[in-house]
Amino acid sequence: MLIAIFALLLISVVGIALVISSGTDSSLAGNYRTATSAYYAGMAGLEEARGRLLWKNPDYINITNGFPNLMSSSGVPTWSLTQVLYITNPGVGETVNPTSANPADYPDTEYAQEFPWGLGGSAVQQIPSVSKVAGLPGPSYKWVRINAVTEQALKIDINGDGVLEGTSVLFYDPAHLNRSNQPAPSLVVPTGPSSPPVPPTFTSVEALEVTALAVAPNGGHRLLQYVVAPLIISPDTLDQNFPAALTLDGNGVIFQSPGAPGYQLYGVNPCNSPPPPGLPNAVASIGYTNTADYAAIFAQANPDKPNYPGAPLNAPPPPPGYTPTTPSLSNLNPNIANSLIRQSWLQPATLDAVMQDLVASADVIITGPATGASISAQAPMMSPANPMTIVVNGDLNLYGWRQSGYGLLLVTGTLNYDPDATWNGTVLVVGQGVFSSSQNGSGGINGAVLVAKTRNTAGDLLPGTALGSAFFGSKTSYGSHPGFGINYNSCWVNSANGPVPLNYEVLSFREVPLPN
Repeated sequence: MLIAIFALLLISVVGIALVISSGTDSSLAGNYRTATSAYYAGMAGLEEARGRLLWKNPDYINITNGFPNLMSSSGVPTWSLTQVLYITNPGVGETVNPTSANPADYPDTEYAQEFPWGLGGSAVQQIPSVSKVAGLPGPSYKWVRINAVTEQALKIDINGDGVLEGTSVLFYDPAHLNRSNQPAPSLVVPTGPSSPPVPPTFTSVEALEVTALAVAPNGGHRLLQYVVAPLIISPDTLDQNFPAALTLDGNGVIFQSPGAPGYQLYGVNPCNSPPPPGLPNAVASIGYTNTADYAAIFAQANPDKPNYPGAPLNAPPPPPGYTPTTPSLSNLNPNIANSLIRQSWLQPATLDAVMQDLVASADVIITGPATGASISAQAPMMSPANPMTIVVNGDLNLYGWRQSGYGLLLVTGTLNYDPDATWNGTVLVVGQGVFSSSQNGSGGINGAVLVAKTRNTAGDLLPGTALGSAFFGSKTSYGSHPGFGINYNSCWVNSANGPVPLNYEVLSFREVPLPN
């Protein structure tokens, strides 16, 4: 009897332990589901805000120009530190007011931890979320905050001066470099927390903080945060664009004369007539980055100089209405004042990094070898009103494609261009760096072309800091009829790649601890 009672007690203890363990597992799984639901709801809020910062989004936050103090007309952020925008997403019967002191209204208690003046000292604006579709509930985040950011808010000493600045708007340099001979463009100090950002130098753009509070239906809370910045693909300042109609970026570059009557490399800019104050109405017809390449380029271009009108970049702006009649081949050495090709566009690794950013923001990515039919099939919505970013990873053959493209085209292999095709925007042949044509036609490129060799024939990144030998010309012959050539046009360049952002890059991500 004693043995039976002992055995029964032992079995009972084991059974109770199993029941408790099962309950614990269920609680852990429930907590995990709650936390995960809140996490992904918060991520949905961050992504909605990031997407709505982009000018070409139909739900762009400034589509009616209702916030001109937050975004420029081109979609570039111009936030001051005291400007705050919330996207609110209340559930059925809920009130969401981040500025409220009522805990039931989901107040934003984190803002005052990052910015000492708090929401009471800020200009707060609110817009509704667009996450609900056809009456169906969207993700269960409550609000997303968008604002300028400081070192103090991030608790990171960006410029390494030992001080966490609380009144300094942070800017991001998409060139990935701090230039030793200039103030670091990643940090610009305004006169006070209510002042608008000081215009940055070079290609710096304002960074923004995006914070989302999510509360799952079963009670899970998560506070997530991005730091984002607009991606603007351009080798220059935000006020001007590519430095030439055709830019050969690298060392030992090869330029072959088209040899066709009337084929033009035209640097006169029809979009700047008359030019804005301080800007030329012409750029170089052919640009290059290595002074040693001048003689070879000039020898090829000299017989057809009348077809290559342009202006040196370091020359004073011509008077309004002036059309250059003397051709010009401009030396774009990076040390020349106002040179538009920055160091990040002169080295394989850094230029490749810029191109990878471009790939990440592309509307369409096509695996080569590809043809014009591939573009037509995968980018049917491309139009003058809807320029697109098209990336071809590999070779692109446009022979026989007698259509028009609009936007930015990046080809990482060889571009075999048919002059019967027309492209309005920017063409980047970066990777293998080969732009070849062996046909004739009446189309052409309106915008700008840049050719650079960053990778060898095996597709490996070139070692060291020197770009390879870019090629522009014909593997056979251009034929006997004129092609339309390349006509520089800053309007088409701007519509394709800048100064409007292509995307908003996520520079950092963190989860903010919530108070107990």
